[in-house]
Amino acid sequence: MAFDGIPRKAFDFYKELEANNTREHWHAHKADYDSAVRAPLQALLEELEEEFGPAKLFRPQRDTRFSNDKSPYKTSQGATVGGEGHAGYYLQLSAEGLFVGAGFHAFASDDTGRYRAAVADDKSGPELRQIVDRLTGKGFSLVGERVKTQPRGYSADHPRIELLRYKSLGAEKRIPVTKATGKQALSGVRDSWRDLRPLVEWLATHA
Repeated sequence: MAFDGIPRKAFDFYKELEANNTREHWHAHKADYDSAVRAPLQALLEELEEEFGPAKLFRPQRDTRFSNDKSPYKTSQGATVGGEGHAGYYLQLSAEGLFVGAGFHAFASDDTGRYRAAVADDKSGPELRQIVDRLTGKGFSLVGERVKTQPRGYSADHPRIELLRYKSLGAEKRIPVTKATGKQALSGVRDSWRDLRPLVEWLATHA
């Protein structure tokens, strides 16, 4: 399937869903979801598959079993490349545009230990610092679960204490609707994932 661009209707679909998140509204507009959201994203991800690997599109339904919020549908469409037990890329479409990111969002305790040892290491630690500095310089924000104080076994004055606090680590940025509509979305996602590749490779090696 050739990628013909993301239509403005995709972002409008989620703006309307935010205002009327009901099964009745969803079923009345499911054709819009299929044609304006799911099909274009699938085509975009297929264009990127050769370089980054196969992607998985998430289900649009929310799991409300353990939530006080019983809204039946997610107000965004997400997708990942990798990321199940190892570092990977992700993409999300919502009313605000596209969010592009990468990281490792499911550290087990052993993974966290390996990650922190690599951050503290005199060689791999500065490498991560440089990667992070380059990403923030390009408009990415760091995300991930972290502790408020220094982790056990590490000094509060460690030169990379901010990175050591993370239990999971990622970086992401938003591509606004004006730059996410049409065929330009493909280059926007591709360029962002290329920027993120050093982070993915570092995490895959050390976490």
